[in-house]
Amino acid sequence: MNFESVMQELESLGKERLKKMYMSNGAHEPVFGVATGEMKPMSKIIKKNQPLAEQLYATGNYDAMYFAGIIADPKAMTAADFERWIDGAYFYMLSDFVVAVTLSEADISQEVADKWIASGEELKMSAGWSCYCWLLGNRKDSEFSESKIANMLETVKNTIHDSPERAKYSMNNFIYTVATSYVPLHERAVETAEAVGPVEVVSKDQKKSKFINASENIQKALARGQLGFKRKYVRC
Repeated sequence: MNFESVMQELESLGKERLKKMYMSNGAHEPVFGVATGEMKPMSKIIKKNQPLAEQLYATGNYDAMYFAGIIADPKAMTAADFERWIDGAYFYMLSDFVVAVTLSEADISQEVADKWIASGEELKMSAGWSCYCWLLGNRKDSEFSESKIANMLETVKNTIHDSPERAKYSMNNFIYTVATSYVPLHERAVETAEAVGPVEVVSKDQKKSKFINASENIQKALARGQLGFKRKYVRC
């Protein structure tokens, strides 16, 4: 399948209901509204194809950008490629569920994510913390520096309440992921969640706020027997 046939197929799979849902979450035109599961038959045919992924990502079309993440070859991508992708990720469904997911399968994942976390830019920070969530939820505990993850927990504890709104979600999820998926620091993460408490996040239009609470979600996961949980795959 080439670029034109993929775009035609994506357009034919679009649903108005999903398009409205994506747009309510921050997507903007162009967007077709394709269910992610509907992309699987195409991805099985194409498998990994980095040049095609680059073409699709460059369209600015949400569905094409999402599909680019599915067929990308993360190990063929450089730090500059990931910087280009994060610059094009204009809302969290791209930064956290396309770019961060793709980055988590690259050999340079931690160094790129560290840079984004330190950037102070909302969606880069969100993608950086999200990348660690994907990593910790998939790779063996032995692949991580315990002292580094401990320091990151401390950073979250000290800065989450004053961080950009979208970054708060990813930082909250980082505490949860360490508690459930990274056994060496389970207790430390539980203590961090309790120390942080509920985190207020304000909607984009500043009209309403809600509270997210890692501690509650950790307790629910433990009740389900999910301590040490690892995903087999990160991408679809």
